[in-house]
Amino acid sequence: MGLYASKLHVDPDKKPSPEENHLNGKSFIRFESITFRRPKESAEKKNEMQQKTGLVEAIIVEVKDREKIGGSYLHSAAICCTPDLSKEGSCNVGEVIIHQDPNYPYNPQRIQTFFEGKTEETTMVLQTVEINHTGMYYLYFMFCDPELMGTTISGRTVWRNPEGYLPGKMAPLMTYFGLMSLAYLGLGLVWFLWSVQYWKDIIQLQYHITAVVGLGMCEMALWYFEYANFNATGNRPMGITLWAVTFTAVKKTVSRLLLLVVSMGYGVVRPTLGGVIFKVLLLGLTYFVFSEALGLVENLGNIDDLTGKARLFLVLPVSLLDACFIIWIFSALSQTLEKLQIRRSMAKFALYRKFTNSLAISVLLSIAWVGYELYFNAADPLSELWQRAWIIPAFWNLLAFVLLVVICSLWAPSNNPTRYAYSEETGDELEEEGISLTSSSVLLAGESANKQLERKERRASNADLFRLGEEVEEDKRE
Repeated sequence: MGLYASKLHVDPDKKPSPEENHLNGKSFIRFESITFRRPKESAEKKNEMQQKTGLVEAIIVEVKDREKIGGSYLHSAAICCTPDLSKEGSCNVGEVIIHQDPNYPYNPQRIQTFFEGKTEETTMVLQTVEINHTGMYYLYFMFCDPELMGTTISGRTVWRNPEGYLPGKMAPLMTYFGLMSLAYLGLGLVWFLWSVQYWKDIIQLQYHITAVVGLGMCEMALWYFEYANFNATGNRPMGITLWAVTFTAVKKTVSRLLLLVVSMGYGVVRPTLGGVIFKVLLLGLTYFVFSEALGLVENLGNIDDLTGKARLFLVLPVSLLDACFIIWIFSALSQTLEKLQIRRSMAKFALYRKFTNSLAISVLLSIAWVGYELYFNAADPLSELWQRAWIIPAFWNLLAFVLLVVICSLWAPSNNPTRYAYSEETGDELEEEGISLTSSSVLLAGESANKQLERKERRASNADLFRLGEEVEEDKRE
């Protein structure tokens, strides 16, 4: 786990009080109630009167000093001291070989616990090991006696950074989530004021945008409080974590569905999605299930700064589903732009061109960042770059926020929603900016011409009747 150097001195021989455990400035690893239990067969072979009949060592090593253990590293055959090496005076028989640096005599550190007589259990003395150098630390429980094969361990260790109990890689994310919560709050406030000002002209699509903004606010706030609680107490309540993971999965799913339905022209060139709605919902539900599972694996159970294998198996389906969303979104955008160009809806066409360009830039940034993430993980198999690792998840949240800001600005509420709202379209496309003064004059002129034509027809009818009456009277005279 990544640990920062302690800012205050910790006395390793003094038992810490509950109040001291929460003081800022300390960085330490504390062993609490660590119990070793060896096999019964191994214990029965020992002499009852003998004091030390088995040795288990706790080795604390910074990852950059891993070569100081054994011949080269833990996979080396020369991990344990042999009689020949003992004769050279470099180690003691039965102990793990550690090459101490005179300038740093306490790294790596070893803590020894012995079995006594024929006892099957032994308890490690309560100890606090101060961390005075920033680095990635590993903890190993090792023994060199082959008769201790099958020994089990129980208990817990407490790892603390100077500012709290968060692992070093996660610590910067607490501040990040706090800032993102404020950013979403600001966006939500601006969007709310827009919506209130033009509440009579709100369209259905803007309600979906409001939902995404609200989910983002809740997501960031939950993660901040979850990290703050973990950092202050050292405990991670499952309830808060479940809520945070679920809100993240829901928000990611709804955000992708919003991008998809906007790309399809929902509310702009088509009033409904028709039969395709079932495919959209199926893709969204599948994405939610895998995203929720990935979030639970990453945030529940053992918390450390290492990458688990289970996470790798869940990242693949989530990545494939993201690829499906991207392909479908750009395919739908192409069709929507084509329809708008054919109908000569220039205002809507310009709007969707801006949206397409923004989305294309975000996809290119995502691809570049995925490449960087792969390079980062490949170049850092032992998490030595843990102090920079927090920017990997932070980038995706920031990119999603920026894209949401772009959507909010493009589809912002206004007193003229016809520029992006769906209407029954004719060949003349009169809904672009409302009916213009010119078109109004044409309609008035048309109405006037119709009235004049009707008057002429009436006069012609009256003249014909008058002539018919004169002819009738002449016939009677004759």
